[in-house]
Amino acid sequence: MQVLKERERKYVRQLFEKELSGDVRLVVFTQKFECEGCEITRSIAEELAELSPHLSVEVYDFEENADLARKWKVDKIPALLVFGKREYGIRYFGMPTGYEFSALLDDIVDVSKGRSRLSEATRSRLKEISEPVHIQVFVTPTCPYCPRAVRTAHMFALENENFVGDMIESLEFPHLANKYNVMAVPKVVINDTLAFEGAVPEHIFLEYVLHALEHAREGHGHHHHGH
Repeated sequence: MQVLKERERKYVRQLFEKELSGDVRLVVFTQKFECEGCEITRSIAEELAELSPHLSVEVYDFEENADLARKWKVDKIPALLVFGKREYGIRYFGMPTGYEFSALLDDIVDVSKGRSRLSEATRSRLKEISEPVHIQVFVTPTCPYCPRAVRTAHMFALENENFVGDMIESLEFPHLANKYNVMAVPKVVINDTLAFEGAVPEHIFLEYVLHALEHAREGHGHHHHGH
């Protein structure tokens, strides 16, 4: 099954020739009897890997490779992880199609270079965060503002190894969209404690992360304010 059109392949091949410098591993989790989303996700990864010698693809079975799924905290499929020199915590759950395809291409370029496109200011503030941060970005393939939120989460993960950034395709994981009360996309959930809607500039996104961490610290009684 070929997902990418000839025009897209041509564009992507040129992009990769121009931009890729380091190797990128696309790691896909699917299952024996592939759901449609799994098949499309795997096909996209395999087709992209054909377009550059810098790209390799690894396909794992969610059941048979349960140990790897556990190691990388993959708890649902289809899953697509973008690894470079290290395991960056850049993850897609659900098909990286529609508007999200552009986010995947940008991620591949950044991972290949080993650096994000965040501002110097954001990067230096990110470096100070030493607690684990799990960001889930709920999207739909037809939402033009969603890739921006996904990219910010993924760039944070690239810059700081305490971060894990997940794109979650709401229509493919309705139980999660339900659990997190996703009414509009993009919806961003940080460490299961703080959520916001909409694509926001990177410094605002970082403020939300810092609020979530501050909130957690206060919740665990490290701060004693004289109330």
